[in-house]
Amino acid sequence: MDNTENPTQTNGNGASEESGQLIIAKDIMPEVLYIIPISHRPIFPGMMIPIVLTGDFMIDTANRIIEGENKIGGIVLAKEQHEGLPRTEDLYGVGVAIKVLRVTPIDEKTIQMMINALGRFTQKRVVQDQPVIQWQVEHYYEEDQSSSEVMKAYSKAIISSVKDLIKSNSLFQEELKLFLNRFTMEDPGKLADFVASMTSADASEVQEILETFDVRKRVEKVLVLLKKEIELSKLQEKITKQIEQRISKQQKEFFLREQLKEIKKELGLEKDEKTTEIEHFEERIKKLTLTEEAAKKIDEEMNKMKLIEPHSAEYGVSRNYLDWITSLPWGVFSVDNYDIKKANKILDRDHYGLDDIKDRILEFISTGKMKGNITGSIICFVGPPGVGKTSIGKSVAEALNRKFFRFSLGGIRDEAEIKGHRRTYIGAMPGKIIQSLKTVGVANPVIMLDEVDKIGASFQGDPASALLEVLDPEQNSNFLDHYIDLRFNLSNILFIATANQMDTIPTPLLDRMEVMKLSGYILEEKLQIATRFLIPKQIREHGLQKGDVEIDKQSLRVIINGYAREAGVRSLENNIRRIMRKTTRKFAEGSTKKIKISGKNLVEYLGNPRFTDESLYNERIAGVVMGLAWTSLGGATLYVEATAVPSKTKGFKQTGQLGDVMKESSEIAYTYVSSRIKDYGIADNYFNDNYIHLHVPAGATPKDGPSAGITMAMALYSLAKKRPIKLHIAMTGELTITGKVLPIGGVKEKTIAAKRAGVKTIIFPFENKKDYDELPAYIRKGLKAHFVNYFDEVLKIVF
Repeated sequence: MDNTENPTQTNGNGASEESGQLIIAKDIMPEVLYIIPISHRPIFPGMMIPIVLTGDFMIDTANRIIEGENKIGGIVLAKEQHEGLPRTEDLYGVGVAIKVLRVTPIDEKTIQMMINALGRFTQKRVVQDQPVIQWQVEHYYEEDQSSSEVMKAYSKAIISSVKDLIKSNSLFQEELKLFLNRFTMEDPGKLADFVASMTSADASEVQEILETFDVRKRVEKVLVLLKKEIELSKLQEKITKQIEQRISKQQKEFFLREQLKEIKKELGLEKDEKTTEIEHFEERIKKLTLTEEAAKKIDEEMNKMKLIEPHSAEYGVSRNYLDWITSLPWGVFSVDNYDIKKANKILDRDHYGLDDIKDRILEFISTGKMKGNITGSIICFVGPPGVGKTSIGKSVAEALNRKFFRFSLGGIRDEAEIKGHRRTYIGAMPGKIIQSLKTVGVANPVIMLDEVDKIGASFQGDPASALLEVLDPEQNSNFLDHYIDLRFNLSNILFIATANQMDTIPTPLLDRMEVMKLSGYILEEKLQIATRFLIPKQIREHGLQKGDVEIDKQSLRVIINGYAREAGVRSLENNIRRIMRKTTRKFAEGSTKKIKISGKNLVEYLGNPRFTDESLYNERIAGVVMGLAWTSLGGATLYVEATAVPSKTKGFKQTGQLGDVMKESSEIAYTYVSSRIKDYGIADNYFNDNYIHLHVPAGATPKDGPSAGITMAMALYSLAKKRPIKLHIAMTGELTITGKVLPIGGVKEKTIAAKRAGVKTIIFPFENKKDYDELPAYIRKGLKAHFVNYFDEVLKIVF
């Protein structure tokens, strides 16, 4: 490694002064030189400069030069920097002979040498390449050309260019003074070397100057380099001026703005940022009815904010806190509407059917009318997707003339989402409840907690437990958010939660809510919903006119039965939307005729039906019985199939992805039927001589629950007696080991599923009669229902 700095010039003609004697270089220059490779820029004759050498190779070479009689060596520029020891092929062929004047050790592997550059040389032969580089060289002795008129002219041209360069580069001026102390302007060779060494040209361009022995050609090349340097210097000066102008303009604008602020402040025309914000908060407070605790806390924070500098971090925290507190609707309420007729009209306008839910809501509003307010109320709508849980919540808010805010609890795992973060954390915020109150601007909105059955839990806390305080009428009048840290009254809020199922809602949370179940819709209800709401809505959303598309009732029935059999109407709306998209494309392509959707062209718009007839069997088969099930998507029909395989040992197995409870129900049914073979007239050895297999299709669908007990017992009885039951009969009920039939849930959903599957006769436990009687008449229409206490009563109905 080498490093060069602060070059100075020696006497001309490659001579130097040492010990008071003048030594002529050409008399003592050795032909064989040790070579020091340098990597940055070449050194020119006449320069006196310190260089720093690092590494064993460099120090070894330097030591050999110093040990020589004349202390003369060579310095040559390397073509490229690379790792490893340098070799002759890595170096240029022209270098400079140097004399070592002084050596100063820096550390074990680094020395500094003061050198005097004597003259150019060219490589003739490589003496050695390792452990150090040694060349036989031919020295070049420059002739005096100061008397030549042409060269004088060249010298003046260089000086003129240097003067232009000095205007923008003061470094040249200092170096030029040093040069003039050593040399005269009439020496064009030395002048060219000096100027070349001072330019910012690339090392290869400067090396080219070193390799040019002809003085005239060298001067011409230097003039080209100077021209480039002047252009570069002008460009640099231009850029610097532009930056300075921009900065000075910005500084000027900044000072003027600050002066203007101060002038306005003195004249009372403008206030500083802090004063403006404090006054803004005070204006907000005037419109609020604060609690004693809140007023005290706000007063403390305002006083604290007045003392803090606006640029401090604490100021931002305090300002954000005051912004949240003063944005809350302390004592701000909307006026409730208790007009029952208006509320009924709004509910009927937005929803068809759901009469039981509407009645419950109207009763709820009536209670509020008599009491004077609606407080301490938490409703939970439970039902399959797409039955209108969220939309009926909006209708309730409109009917009560209250603001509505909805947020989903699905997937929330952090307690802070409900109760907020403590202010000690960076980026702390209040919980969703406080955020919703700021958004609606009143203290008595309707807040919908969607998907309450899908709350998660993690190491960050249990949001369901945090909701217990929010939804408890005895506690939520003093709700404490971690961020606000003030008690806020939530008892005036009407909370409406929604869920698809109650199983996953924590019991303490469920206990605080009044559950209203929304079952699925039957075909007639879906037909009315599509005609009254969905089709007109999609016509509007697709930019069509009322008479552009017509979907007849028969086509709607096919869509509902074959494409959208789910309990809700979301899938039905998606299919209607699909029809409208294809219709708009036809109109966009130039069609002007009215488009009619009928049974003939329905497949063209929707493809083949997704669902087929739920009745797997159109004939009576012994051991096959239709049952009824309830899922989170609504009711469904299922078949129980039983068959016997002759065997030397008795046995019983179940398939169809049955859960533990359902497996127990099948074993109870097997035990009950096999225990009464004499009463039922079944062959004595029937169960001993046969391996019984009971299957519940479809095999890929998991199933569980006790309500298929009588269905399984009936399948085993029908198999053992070889008597198929009547067609279009479905049954549901839990069976005990004594034959008692216990009540089940989901009566409405199961009834809807039975009607959808074309069932004519339905069997329920006797204790579910009250639930069946509460169903609307249009759901019960066309069904013959039987209610049984014991299994024996079922036998009298099915055969």
